[in-house]
Order: sequence, then structure tokens, then C-alpha cells
Amino acid sequence: QVQLVESGGGLVQAGGSLRLSCAASRRTFGAYAMGWFRQAPGKEREFVAAISRIGTTTKYADSLKGRFTISRDNAKNSVYLQMNSLKPEDTAVYYCAAKETIVVPTTTNFYDYWGQGTQVTVSS
Repeated sequence: QVQLVESGGGLVQAGGSLRLSCAASRRTFGAYAMGWFRQAPGKEREFVAAISRIGTTTKYADSLKGRFTISRDNAKNSVYLQMNSLKPEDTAVYYCAAKETIVVPTTTNFYDYWGQGTQVTVSS
């Protein structure tokens, strides 16, 4: 079992930045690929970014490349999402997810563990 706790969300003006963090309870954190997803009101949960177990491979939603950066620190059992040049359409609840795998999944149904989410609101 892996427990995930997101933090770092909040209200920011368009053009601003936020850094989300996700802390995992598992000591074997390095065995898990990690992903970030988001869900806006009335919309399906969508892929944002994912990172491999040791951080050598990252994947991003095409529309977010260049603005968002995923990283991880296995010594701290944490994964991060740096979000720059935020837009009102980035407003959503952001979730981190974990899967014990050597691949880097980009779909929701591949992940086994989810956090409760953190709200990001970008004002215009």
C-alpha cells in the first residue's frame, strides 16, 4: 500500500508559477513510476506528466510541454511538478499517482495509488 499526499496548490494569477509536491509513504518509493494528472470541473481526469522510477525518463502532455516540469527525489520519497506561465485553463484539482513498474504510464487506469488531490486555481 502506498499513501500519497499532495501539497502546494493554491490561487495564483495568470502567468505565475506554482510547485506541487507529492509525498509518498512507501520506503520502496524508487520502485514506483509516478504521474501527475488533473481534473477540471465537468471534465475527465487527464494526464499531465509522468516520471520513471529513477527519474531518467519523463513524459508530458503535448499541450503542457515547456511550461510544466516533473521531477523526483527518491531520498525524500517525493515527486514534484513545477508549473510556470500558468493559464486560467490550468485550473483543476491536481493528483499524483503511483505504479510499481519499469515503464512510464500516461493513462489513469494504469496507476494503482492516488492522492486526494490539491486545488490549483489560476485567475485571469
